[in-house]
Formats: sequence, structure tokens, C-alpha cells
Amino acid sequence: MNRETINAILLIEDNPGDARLLREMLKEQRSATNIELKHVERMSEAEAHLAEHSVDVILLDLGLPDAQGLDAVRRAFAAAPRVPLVVLTGLDDETLALQALQEGAQDYLVKGQIETRGLLRALRHAIERKIMEEALFVEKERAQVTLNCIGDAVISTDVLKHVTFLNVAAEKMTGWLWKDAAGRPLANVFRMLDAADSEIDPAPTDAEPGQPRAVQPPLHRVLIRRDGFEIPIERTVAPIHDRQGRSTGAVVVFRDVSAARAMSLQITHSAEHDFLTGLPNRLLFNDRVAQAIALARRHKGQVAVLFLDLDGFKHINDSLGHPMGDKLLQSVAARLVSCVRASDTVSRQGGDEFVVLLSEMQRAEDAATMATRMMRAVTEAHSIDQHDLHITTSIGVSVHPADGVDAETLIKNADTAMYQAKENGRHSYQFFKPAMNAWAVERQSLEEGLRRALERHELSLHYQPKVNFETGAITGAEALIRWTHPTRGSVSPAQFIPVAEDCGLILPIGHWVLRQACEQARAWVKAGLPIATMAVNVSAIEFRAENFLKDLMAILDDTGLDPSCLELEITESVLMKHADSTASILQSLREEGVQVAIDDFGTGYSSLSYLRKFPVDALKIDLSFVREIVTAEDDASIVTAVISMARSLRLRVIAEGVETVEQRTFLQAHHCDEGQGYYFSRPVAPQQFAQLLQNGV
Repeated sequence: MNRETINAILLIEDNPGDARLLREMLKEQRSATNIELKHVERMSEAEAHLAEHSVDVILLDLGLPDAQGLDAVRRAFAAAPRVPLVVLTGLDDETLALQALQEGAQDYLVKGQIETRGLLRALRHAIERKIMEEALFVEKERAQVTLNCIGDAVISTDVLKHVTFLNVAAEKMTGWLWKDAAGRPLANVFRMLDAADSEIDPAPTDAEPGQPRAVQPPLHRVLIRRDGFEIPIERTVAPIHDRQGRSTGAVVVFRDVSAARAMSLQITHSAEHDFLTGLPNRLLFNDRVAQAIALARRHKGQVAVLFLDLDGFKHINDSLGHPMGDKLLQSVAARLVSCVRASDTVSRQGGDEFVVLLSEMQRAEDAATMATRMMRAVTEAHSIDQHDLHITTSIGVSVHPADGVDAETLIKNADTAMYQAKENGRHSYQFFKPAMNAWAVERQSLEEGLRRALERHELSLHYQPKVNFETGAITGAEALIRWTHPTRGSVSPAQFIPVAEDCGLILPIGHWVLRQACEQARAWVKAGLPIATMAVNVSAIEFRAENFLKDLMAILDDTGLDPSCLELEITESVLMKHADSTASILQSLREEGVQVAIDDFGTGYSSLSYLRKFPVDALKIDLSFVREIVTAEDDASIVTAVISMARSLRLRVIAEGVETVEQRTFLQAHHCDEGQGYYFSRPVAPQQFAQLLQNGV
């Protein structure tokens, strides 16, 4: 099973309210739409279901009518030993939940504290940990079988402790052949050191008569091979007695425990570290944070937690594949480790999230310095398999004791601050502020409302005309999305579009906008209204989507709109990322007849070379330049230069944000083709726009 895929969840919960809440949480998450949630109220029902069906993860309430506490955990494991288990517990039952983790559960969730955003993350992390446990179990079993197949070394001696026999394994381990060792003192052939590096008797034979089977328990010692090489061994000594019980010699059995010790260390390490990057995992990290907090309390110091999320990682993972994404995560992990001190800890929490502990910190400013250093380190190009990958990171910072007195609170608040950094434009860091908790609740509420907006028909499109400066005729329309929330009222696109991009809703919303705009344009054409082009904004996420071209052409086919009537508005930054694939997509659009305009021109790269490389049809001068063309000489010069450059490249020029007659006069005098702004009309509903098409502006 792919570690990021969940297809079926079994919920064992006898409280209908709690079950309904969890079901609604899953429904609210776009990535959970294909997940089948099977709910049963008793353990016996769960056992029957698991006997006939497979599931990816089990959510188990610890207080069922027919199974309580750890008994419920054990029965769940008995029914599905290979399925990851997440237990549900109340606020006062965390001790029981911890015992469930010791029994083998992957995680626990506290009822009343489960967040919609964190639910799927917790389930995916549980699956990852189960996969790692299964891999560790197989590895341990393989090592155990291998060790059992290796023959033990055996040496026997006479009553004077002279060697009488060595088997092949003993010859190999001691470096002595039997023929050379026979008759020699055992201490010469089998030299052994104790833990203090003192040479000791390799075969003490102090058993009393009447104890012919006395055996010394295995002891870990160091064998000095004939060539001086040291081998850690486990040794057992058994005396040999005659019929009268008198000692006649001894048998020494020993084995090389180098592999066993190394495997033990490896298993211990793997249980506490991320399998991909080798960094401490969440359990070890939380323990280290707790230790750092305890130390800080004694010395009245500070501890900082930095929560990092990679900006744009999903695109690299999707476009170049998971193996490339894994190598990028390993590269980022190495960069982060190189930034910190030996006393600090870098941990991977799962996915593209990392958490850093700064222990023994003197000032909060030190955390800011470290965040800046890490952003620079991550931003430098990662050369992987002949690709130079570029990525940035958003960082949230929380500081003990001001932002939390325990590990869980510090990490949670750093996570909240990280989301604020993303909201502020990404590639930045933010210190936690108490007000962010309210912001996080508000953002979560906005996201939940947005998930329902499409199905509840709360979204609509308004249209703003583009006007030819020479003729005054409407040449086209730009479709602009509007959201009317049932209780919030009108919500600004500047407020909800970034949320849609972060949570993945921008794809279905963008698909809806494109279809609605094409249907409306086709309706106006059929009604005989003079509409030349319908402009639709396309985000970076939509433009890079795997089926972008296929879905676009399907919409044009379904609506019957002539492709030449559609104009896609794309920003400079979207075009410049992955220039080769961008050029291919733009060429395909041109071949189909779809027009492309560069939106917000002048605020990004503004490079003549890419304008010549990419097949585009129009430039839209950003309103920030148009606003000051009459009063600011620099802005007027920029606008004049853009118009001149566009005309030389035979591109249409559209000026955004035209609001005054002076601006119109300037743009018309300098031969700008089209204008758009409040001077002509605000964005209006379809019916009002139809009247503009009939009567003009």
C-alpha cells in the first residue's frame, strides 16, 4: 500500500455523536472523498467485518459495550494484526492511551481535541509507522534466522585446561588451527578480556562434585584473536565430570555477537528515527523537547521549536515522481542538520514537515537567526539526478516558557505560526502570538465553509468589461469569482483564494469557474450579443495540474464555445517556472486557438526574452502602474515602454485599473489597445453585463 493512500477506515465507536463527527470531518476534506468509512458499535461486529474485509486503518474507542480498555486493543490486534490502530480516548484517559501504545497501537486521538485538518494527517502517520514496524519486524526476523544458522564455536579442555578440541567455527574465530592449538594452555588460544579490559580465566571450572551439569551463564566478553583482532563474544562454560563427579575438563561454547549487537543498535535506532531521512521521529523528538524544557526550568533558560513546511514540494513530488521527492527530502534534512548545534535536534514529522528543537537558548532572537539561516540553506538549489531543484520553506517559531510549558503545546503553536507564515506569502518565518490561535480557528472555519460553497451554490461569477480605447466598444469580459457566505455575507477573493490554494480546493473551484465562464460566453454569443473574448484567471496550481489541457478542451467541447473566444490570464511567475514545459503547454493552447494574456505584467520577470519565447497574445499592465501614470513620471515611463515593446512584438496591450478620464486620455494617446477598470464599469452580474453589451459603456 502506498504510504500516502487511505481507501478504507474501520471506526469502532459506540457513541453515535462521536462517530457522526468523525464522518463529517472526513467528508470535509477533499483528499478524503474516496475513503470508505465503515462504522460498527461493538467489537464483535468489528471482528466479523475484519474476517471478510480488508481495511487500511482502524479507529478504536477504548470503551465499548463488549470490550474495555486494553482488552479492546488486544482483540483488535488479534482480528487484524497487520492493520495500523489509532485509539480514541477521553481527556481523562491518556494514561490508558499510552498503555495502548505500549501494546502496539500506532497513535491516539483525544476526543474533543481532534482537528479536521489533523485527522487525516494522524491516520497517514499511523500507517507510515505501521509500515515501518512491519519492515523492522521482517528485518529482525531475517537477522535472527541468519544468526541461528551460524554454528557456535566449541573448545574443549582437559583437567589442566589444555586444549583438546576446536571445531571449524572456533578455528575461524580464534585464528588457531586444531593441530596447532592442541595441548596448549587454553589461556594462550582463547584470550579473553572483561568489561574493564582485564584478561580473565576463559574457562573457570569451580563446580562442586555432585553438580555434573553446572553451566556458567552466558557472559559478554571480548575475544583476542591470534592476530590481535578483538571480537565481542557471548561465552558459556560447562565443566566435564567423571563418574565420581571429579572434574576432567570443560567445554567452552562461544559465538560472535558483533552482528547481534549491531542489529540491536540498528533496531533501537530505527524505532526512534525516520526511515527516509534518519532523523529523530516524532516520539523521540517529543521526548527531547520534554528533556530540554526540564533543563530550561532548572537553569531558567529558554527552548525554541521551529516548525517547517516546504513550499512547492507537492508540485515537485507530483511532476518528477516520489523517488525524486524522497531524495529532495533527504537533501533538505541534511541542510537543516548542518545549520544546528550538536545539542539541537532536527526531526521529520512526516510528509514535507520538519521540526527543530533549539535547546539551551539564551535569547528569542537566536531562534530568528536560526530560522533565517535555515531558509537560506533550503533555498539554495538542490542538485539531484541532473536536476537543479528549487524550493523554499515557511517556518513557525514558538518559545518556552512564553508559548507553552510542554512539548505538545510548543509544537502545536509552532505549527500554527507556520501557517501564518504561509498566509503572509510563504518563504518567511513567524513567531507565535496568542492571537494566532483565533486566526487558526478563523482560517479553519473559512476552509470548512469554502468546502461547502460549491455544493451549496454560494459561488458566483461577475464580469468586468474590457473596452477598446479607439472605438469605445466592449471587446471582452473578465470573469471574477464572488463568494456569498450565508452568515458572513460577501467574502473577498483576496481572503478565500489563498485558503483554496493551500487546502487543494483551487482545482475544483477553478474548474467550476472555467466551465461557468464558457457557458456564459456561449449564451451571450447565441443571444447575438457582441462578445469577443472571455478572460479567465488560471492559478499556478491549475496550470501545472496533470489534466489541465485535457479538462480545458473537454469544457470547450461541452459548452460549444469557440476556443478563440477564450482568453486565459496567467501571471509571469507561472510562466517562468519550468519554462520548457510551459512553452509546450502554451503551444498546445495556440494550436487549439485559445488565447493567452500575461496578467499583472511588470510586477514579475518582465523579460523580453521570454516574451519572444512563449506564444502569448496580450499583456495586461498591472493596475499599480496605471494608478500613477498621470502623477508619477517613472510609472508613466514604464507604461509607455511596455506599450511600445508590446506593439513591436505584435501583442495586444490591456491596461488594468483605469479609473479616471486622465488615465484614459494618457493610455489612448500612447496607443494602448484596451482598458479595464471602474472608469468603464465595476464587475457586474451576468444580466447587467448583457445590458452593457447591448447599450455600451
